[in-house]
Parts: sequence; structure tokens; C-alpha cells
Amino acid sequence: MTNYVVELLEEKVAQYNQPNFIPNDPISIPHQFSKLQDIEIMGFWAAVLAWGQRKTIINKCQELIQLMDGAPYDFVRNHTDTDLKRFLNFKHRTFNATDTLYFLHFFKHFYQHHHSLEEAFVHALPVEALHVEMGLAGFHELFFSLEDFPERTRKHIATPVRKSSCKRLNMFLRWMVRKDDKGVDFGLWNALKPSQLICPCDVHVDRVARKLGLIQRPTTDWQTALELTENLRQLDPNDPVKYDFALFGLGVEGEM
Repeated sequence: MTNYVVELLEEKVAQYNQPNFIPNDPISIPHQFSKLQDIEIMGFWAAVLAWGQRKTIINKCQELIQLMDGAPYDFVRNHTDTDLKRFLNFKHRTFNATDTLYFLHFFKHFYQHHHSLEEAFVHALPVEALHVEMGLAGFHELFFSLEDFPERTRKHIATPVRKSSCKRLNMFLRWMVRKDDKGVDFGLWNALKPSQLICPCDVHVDRVARKLGLIQRPTTDWQTALELTENLRQLDPNDPVKYDFALFGLGVEGEM
């Protein structure tokens, strides 16, 4: 990796990992809340719905918050079947009411037995694991472990078992796990370590990383995400995914 690439990435992390990054990004959705579970629920939903224009994603998440009476955690624990009727018209791209209702069903069941969604991502992850691959695979199994889950909803929750780059789940984990003093990522979870995170390979990150020589693999899949993260680990083994800010920023702002 050339000195130019290293200096560029460090400079852009400093530029984009700032509070002014928040308002125009889906991470603004969980930033509306202070309770751990509210942040988890809306962070998860904002990440899963994060495809298309950022403004549309944010608007759709605001719609969900309103449908949950402004209190996601309270709603998922205490809603009745009658309360669910209001979600029958919710839709974003290919995510529809069937998917929405299953998400609510999973959240209600999960939070009856657990304090934090982090438990869903670490239950299958060995303590000594270098990265979160087995945790993501375990989460997928757990998410679809409830009786009569809709098969169509599987396409919205990626797993490395199917070779997916898992970009949305990796973004969500970055939000929850990364710790610094910049105020963008939350750093609320402690069982997962920042060093175990995998860089989200969205279209902007993928394009810029290829131009900078950080990805050689021709297709974009789970192995691509591992390759990119391994290269970023050379710069910061404890927090490789901080460079997501630089790669995404360079791409979305049209700098590269």
C-alpha cells in the first residue's frame, strides 16, 4: 500500500467521521433515541432498509417510528394483534408488510428473553474468532428460527454462508460496536470487538477500494469483504472498519 493511499484514507477518516456526517445518513435514525433497545431496533431497521437514496431510506424509517408510536422498544414488547394492522401498507423497495410483521414478531420474541440484540450476534461466535463471520451466520439462523417464518424475508437478512458480503449487517455492527470520541458510531456493545468487524462493501466503498488497490477479487462477495478488511487491518489492526468512513465518503461525495 503506497504512502499516498495511507495518507488519503487517514485524512478522509478525519474528515467524514464527524457529527456533521449524521444528518444525511441512515445512522441519523437510531441517533434520535437514547435507550439501548430503541437504538438497536431502529439501527437494525435503518441498516436493513439501506438501499436506494439516503433521503428515501431516512423517510421510510421515520414512517416506521411513527407507526410504532415513537417508542420502538415499548411497541415491540407490548403491541397487540390489532396494533399490527397499521403496518399492512408499509413498503420500501422489495421490503413489504410480510417482512415488516415478521421483524416485529422476531423483536417481540427476542426481547422477551434477552436484554440486548448483541446476544443474537455473539451466541454462535467463538471468543477467539478473528472476525464476525460465524456470528453473522448464527444470527441468520436465530432470526429465522421462529415457527412459520416467511421464506421471502430471507432475502433481507444476509449470511456469509450464502457468500453474501453482508454489507448492511456489517454496517449495523459498525454502528453498535465501534468506539471513538467522534459521536457518529454508538459503541454500545462490548462482547464484540472493533477488531472483529468486517468493512461494509456497498457500491461506493467497493468502487473506491478497487481504485486504490485494496480489492483484487473480481466479484463482490463475502471473500471480497474479508480481503478489503484484511488490507485495512494493516493500517489499524484494532479498528480496521473506521476506514469505511473514508471509502464511503470518497465515493458518495464524488471525490473518486
